[in-house]
Amino acid sequence: MLYSEKVMDHFKNPRNVGEIKNADGIGEVGNAKCGDIMRMYIKVKNNIITDVKFMTFGCGSAIATSSMATELIKGKPLDKALEITNQAVVEALDGLPAYKLHCSVLAEEAIKAAIKDYYIKHKIPFDEKKYCAGDCACLHEQEQASKTKTDIKNKTKSATKNKTKKVANKETKNTTSNKTKKVANKETKNTTSNKTKNIAKTENTIKTNAKTKSTAKNETKKAATKEIKTTKSQNKNVENLKKSTTKKSNKK
Repeated sequence: MLYSEKVMDHFKNPRNVGEIKNADGIGEVGNAKCGDIMRMYIKVKNNIITDVKFMTFGCGSAIATSSMATELIKGKPLDKALEITNQAVVEALDGLPAYKLHCSVLAEEAIKAAIKDYYIKHKIPFDEKKYCAGDCACLHEQEQASKTKTDIKNKTKSATKNKTKKVANKETKNTTSNKTKKVANKETKNTTSNKTKNIAKTENTIKTNAKTKSTAKNETKKAATKEIKTTKSQNKNVENLKKSTTKKSNKK
């Protein structure tokens, strides 16, 4: 929301609107070129502003700031009223958009212009330098300069933010890339290690199988040799038995 509730309230229900007949001081600031004209009327008694009214031609912010300004100075001594600044008006309204701040400056200058008029009418000495000339063109120039300065500051801030973001993204990419490389290297090492282990395991299996086969072969050979020896021994025994039987037969 651009405007606060107080701004909207003073715009829709402005206080102290109108003119004061036989006013002790009348101040008018602004010009038709910028579209904002403020006229403020004050009634003064014993150096106190006893009554104040305004007539404003302009936008909602101009009306709201004029209304608030009259509320701030009503019942105050002239010297205290002169201390009211545009910032005090803005704060009393709970803020204004940056491009409407010149309205608060006009409200401040309208107060000063009315008091200046009172001093002139009553031939009271005052410092001319402290009062507005009545034309707000210079105020707009100051506002534009301030706005330009703010825009440059915002652009610089935005550019710095984008640069920081790019650097952060680059660092993130590099970090991610490095992590990916590390993971890839780790996986490669693990794969190589697993392959080496598998090869070693296979070689061990082959060796074990070869040893098993060799052992089985040797055992088979031993068994065969033993069987041959047993057979020979049996054959020899049979042969001896035959010889013995033949000898016995011959003796008979």
